[in-house]
Amino acid sequence: MAGQRKLRMGMVGGGPGAFIGPVHRMAAELDGKIELVAGAFSQSAERSRAAGDAYKIDPDRAYADYKTMLESERRRPDAIDFVAIVTPNHLHLPVALASLTAGFPVMSDKPATATYEEAVELEKAVAKSGLPYGLTHTYAGYALVREARAICGDGQLGRIRKIAVEYLQGWLTEPIESTGQKQAAWRSDPAQSGLGGCIGDIGVHAFHLTEYVTGLKVVGLNASLLSVVAGRKLDDDCTALLRMNNEAQGVLMTSQIAAGERNGLRLRVYGEKGSLDWRQEDPNRLYVKWLDGPEEIRHAAGGYLSHDARAMTRLPGGHPEGYLEAFAALYSEFADVLIAWQKSRKSEIPPTLPGIEAGVRGMRFIDRAIESSRRESWIEF
Repeated sequence: MAGQRKLRMGMVGGGPGAFIGPVHRMAAELDGKIELVAGAFSQSAERSRAAGDAYKIDPDRAYADYKTMLESERRRPDAIDFVAIVTPNHLHLPVALASLTAGFPVMSDKPATATYEEAVELEKAVAKSGLPYGLTHTYAGYALVREARAICGDGQLGRIRKIAVEYLQGWLTEPIESTGQKQAAWRSDPAQSGLGGCIGDIGVHAFHLTEYVTGLKVVGLNASLLSVVAGRKLDDDCTALLRMNNEAQGVLMTSQIAAGERNGLRLRVYGEKGSLDWRQEDPNRLYVKWLDGPEEIRHAAGGYLSHDARAMTRLPGGHPEGYLEAFAALYSEFADVLIAWQKSRKSEIPPTLPGIEAGVRGMRFIDRAIESSRRESWIEF
């Protein structure tokens, strides 16, 4: 970063009571490449100003709405370099389209949009703009997820035969959306969340992790989506069978009514020669088990790890890195993309950083899972 100024970030969303907005801010600034300088943090001008005060930015750059932010920032000599979208899902497309039209690259929280049709529209807009677009599928930033991806990519497991991915939470076991709990309220509202509840909030993470690590693509699925809690408008539990493009079978299980679970994301991959097992709640260990050989435990920061895994590590072994650091890894990669783009005006997203393709496939998964559940049958992806 010698001689390189920090990239200036404008945030849409992330106002008082938000969970993911402050996470984006901390992650973006962790490696010293980015600073938050502006934002339209709430649909309330007063709450947006309050968020600006909390984030300690110039009061003149805490805007009443995102359109005003984009128009005002375009005219500033010290304008933002990109827009981070951290709103509920229904605003992802309009904010992204407006940002791209105004000439600003985009880093968006997942899922990319509220519907698959919107994701296709966004894909066309990204291509037309020629601007960088990144998507914060957080778990792609963990060092040992990158190691698992490298092991699969090198063919060390042989042909992959079976995949088991689960993402279990228990925080929606009771109808807390009816109490005014902000995070539960918008995630349970189709007008804000889109047609997917649990499947869109965490199921899309499990789906992305499956394809990201194995390098395989889902080509068919048979899903069952349930609204277990009485009166809930969207699904809170999902089980899906997957068929991959190498004929491997997969099982995907996600739930937000799994009482006692916290953030139980786990991926297991079984090949002809061995298998992988990684858990998000124990992210600094990757278990590698061989058909005829000793079981390995690979630790984050190990010198024996792949280049991609070592590149995600900031601390010596035994000093745990977790969610914020993984999030920050994606922002660090995106910052490098932006710096290169500012020099060449060529937008090239590295394969390790989720972009618009991951966004479209994620929304297609949600769309297909809902349709499969409605039909109660297998369908093509």
